[in-house]
Amino acid sequence: MLIIGLTGSIATGKSTVSSILRSPPHSLPVVDADVIAREVVEPGTRGYRAIVKHFGPTTPDLLVPPSEDMPEQGPAGKGRPLNRPALGRRVFGDSEERKRDRAVLNGIVHPAVRWAMFRRVVGCYLHGHWAVVLDIPLLFESKLDRFCGVTAVVAVRDPAVQMRRLRERDAHLSAQEAEDRVRSQADVRVKAAQSEARGEGRGIVLWNDGTREELEGEVARAVEGMRRGNDGLWSWVLLACPPLAVAVAAWRIWENGRLRKEWERRQSKL
Repeated sequence: MLIIGLTGSIATGKSTVSSILRSPPHSLPVVDADVIAREVVEPGTRGYRAIVKHFGPTTPDLLVPPSEDMPEQGPAGKGRPLNRPALGRRVFGDSEERKRDRAVLNGIVHPAVRWAMFRRVVGCYLHGHWAVVLDIPLLFESKLDRFCGVTAVVAVRDPAVQMRRLRERDAHLSAQEAEDRVRSQADVRVKAAQSEARGEGRGIVLWNDGTREELEGEVARAVEGMRRGNDGLWSWVLLACPPLAVAVAAWRIWENGRLRKEWERRQSKL
């Protein structure tokens, strides 16, 4: 089974591509890290308790305020949900304080997300899917690209397009808040270069400076290329022989790790 690592940056169109891939004619299963990240910090979870413990004392508005519709202990008695805009203000930005806060939050959320994603990928394998899409905003930053047969970056060439789309999507953000959110992630054009550096058949870039129709065409061509490179018979052989599948997966992880180290070595010389 081919694991496709889908990533991008804020407001580049990653969610649109994810929707296209999960819909006909592609109908691929999509494991969405953002959705899982919300699930693992719902009231009552270990992640929720860790976030409240660390950020609560210094973030008075960390939780959704109580109201007629929101009891003091939350709808299920496990606590009120996180106030995401307030938490976002604590972790988005490029100051040293914001970077430290972001590292703490990632250290709470990422391990739980990875374990949940692993379980869902195994489920897709057991159901015989030829491919599964891992929709991960921080694919390269979290080094999860090592586990992907193909990385696909949704990118825009013009930073102004990215900023405009973000302000249109999240009208409540000020210009500075929008810029902080963009800067909190790696430059999407660098991600695009890293994906392409993996080589043909292992890394692709879906440029999204145009219309949705143009993007759909790019996605269709990319899926067609990935299907040609993944013979259906071989997929069934791996499904029928789990030990062989494990061995092949281990080799691919090693190879992807080698490609990543080569990229990092080249970047260190720039």
